[in-house]
Amino acid sequence: MTGKAYYITTFGDWQRHAGRFATSHWLSLDVAAQPEAATRILVLVEGDEGAHLALDDDPAFEPLPHPLAQKSISSAAQAALAPHGISAGTTTFEAAETLARVHPLLRHRVF
Repeated sequence: MTGKAYYITTFGDWQRHAGRFATSHWLSLDVAAQPEAATRILVLVEGDEGAHLALDDDPAFEPLPHPLAQKSISSAAQAALAPHGISAGTTTFEAAETLARVHPLLRHRVF
């Protein structure tokens, strides 16, 4: 069984783990046209428990709260997402809805 979670990381760190994921979708948080290893990204990862545990143990990945939890994202995550219109006190669900205007596959869905 797979689960979905949102993380902030870099393009290079996402590439390092991408083979573990069932699917993933990401959005660059930097203005660079071509992502480089250090480019910060928001990534939606669908993977099994082992994949998510590996990401949770990797300090290069900042997990965002579960989208259905009424918990605000961290101030560091908010600062990283601010150029996309994410303000202080925003939940993961609200951030995903806002970012889905740019990348529709980032919208939180439960099937």
